[in-house]
Amino acid sequence: MGSEIVYKRQDYINALNQFIKSKNLFSRLKDTLSVAKIDSNLGVIEIERGNYKSGLSYALSGIKQLEKRQLYQELSSAYKSLATAYQNTNNYDKAIDFNLKSLKIVELTNDNGGLISANKNLADIYFQRKDYTKAVSYYESALNHIDGNNTELRADILPKLGGALIKTENYDLASDYLVEGIRLNRKTKNTEGVIIALNNLGELNLTRKRIKTAEEQLLEAGSLGRAENNKQQLLKNYMLMKTLDSTKGNFESAFAWQREYYKIKNSIEESKSEIISERVEDTPILDELEALEETASENTVLAEAINEDLVSKEKLDKFKLIFYALLAAFAVVLVFFVLFYLKRNNRLKYTRELEEKNQKIELQNEAILEQSKHLESINKVKDKLFSIVSHDLKDSLTSTKGFIDLLKEGSLTQEEFHSLLPELSENANNASLLLFNLLNWSKSQMQSLEPKPSLFDIQEVFYDKVKLIEQKMQSKNVLLIDNTLRDFVYADRSMVEIILQNLLANAIKFCKSGDTITISNRISNGRAIISVADSGVGITKENQNKLFSNNTFTTVGTKNEKGTGLGLTICKELVELNKGRIWVDSTVNEGSTFYVELPKTRVEDPVNT
Repeated sequence: MGSEIVYKRQDYINALNQFIKSKNLFSRLKDTLSVAKIDSNLGVIEIERGNYKSGLSYALSGIKQLEKRQLYQELSSAYKSLATAYQNTNNYDKAIDFNLKSLKIVELTNDNGGLISANKNLADIYFQRKDYTKAVSYYESALNHIDGNNTELRADILPKLGGALIKTENYDLASDYLVEGIRLNRKTKNTEGVIIALNNLGELNLTRKRIKTAEEQLLEAGSLGRAENNKQQLLKNYMLMKTLDSTKGNFESAFAWQREYYKIKNSIEESKSEIISERVEDTPILDELEALEETASENTVLAEAINEDLVSKEKLDKFKLIFYALLAAFAVVLVFFVLFYLKRNNRLKYTRELEEKNQKIELQNEAILEQSKHLESINKVKDKLFSIVSHDLKDSLTSTKGFIDLLKEGSLTQEEFHSLLPELSENANNASLLLFNLLNWSKSQMQSLEPKPSLFDIQEVFYDKVKLIEQKMQSKNVLLIDNTLRDFVYADRSMVEIILQNLLANAIKFCKSGDTITISNRISNGRAIISVADSGVGITKENQNKLFSNNTFTTVGTKNEKGTGLGLTICKELVELNKGRIWVDSTVNEGSTFYVELPKTRVEDPVNT
């Protein structure tokens, strides 16, 4: 009992002393269970001190008795310590095994705190091993066991979960977790959590080619990391900054970041090697104390012998002679080492310069590769653009040209002219909308769209766009129900006009004669909700999942109207650029309702929070 109290006070030396005395006593009494418990405690202490070799030895020697007696409380502590020791010595397989054993114990004992800790430890290990799918699973499991009021634990896990989701390319969910994570960490003033979240947000925006936003986040993370001397996060930050500047073509700056990266990396490796060398032959503290006592007694005997020898003057002269000889030898050796050091220094300088040149070449090669990927992406956009132009736009223009040729040649009567006029108008409208969507889509794909938000009345935009489709609604016998109200939104007006024009065009496209289109707007949680509803053919669940994807998806309208499948993709891009969201609610043969949520006042970018 006394040793446990001392241990809780973190007085490790006295705790070890008392534990070892107790172990000797219980060993003489042949009380194997008590010996096993003491070994387990000794293992926990030594592992906490960083003496993994002796800690593992103690913990493993006592584990079998604890497992045999099913002493869950002691086993939980022992498994957790063993997992920590194996993880810190890079034996990840063993660390996973003991964390899984710990997880089973805490599940049996309904230890919620233990469940969170075990799941989080497993997630950390799998992240280190780059098994990001399992890391996400265990982070989410840990998150699910956290009480909703425990802000600190959520703040600790959310940035790491977001980082793992980036690696699995689940960017939208990663963004949600990272935004929430940075908000909680700023609230709890947890600087390390803020740094992790900013680094991961920077990586996310860099992946999404949002270079300016990524740069702001990474610069803040680097500044905080240097202030806190957080070497692990600085390591990640410098590598991301190198990639960012390479993408921008700023090779000198990228090279400077890479140089800083290797400085930190070498510093971390040197620290690890020093710790390992200090602990290679670690022994229990009592043995260390005994060794020191023996050394002290040996030094005393040696001093007495020297004092006796110094009594004799002859021996004193001999010592002087030996001393001068040794001094001369030392001087020769010193000169040799100085020359050796200078030569070694020159060699190291040459090697460093050579390494820097090689690293610069590697950096330029990486930048060329990044630019090649970017050009390949733009080339794909171009191919898709030409494919659509050569099919859909060509069809509309060919049909219109044929009609004009007939009119020019005088082959059409007045009656035929009037009967074909609606079709000509429809072809012209389709070509116009198609070209409109193609231009906006190609801009968004090439990262050139930048919103210019302002405050405007959404009812006015509805009014302008409805006027453009009145003729088309009359030709299809579709009724418009206007439930809009005067309300202001804060967004790019021209982009919102594009969104509403596409949604209204789609609604007409899939309406039959006698159907209705209802337009409305309302306020929810301080944001504007705009809706365009139709009583048309509706959309299947399977097709709903394809609507907003990057791949074009389209179906013909109720009068065989064609499209590119780009309209809703453009809508999603533009809505997100204006810090909003878009979704659909539809039932087959009953109709569809498209909702757009936009801010009413100026807000910060979600990934800048």
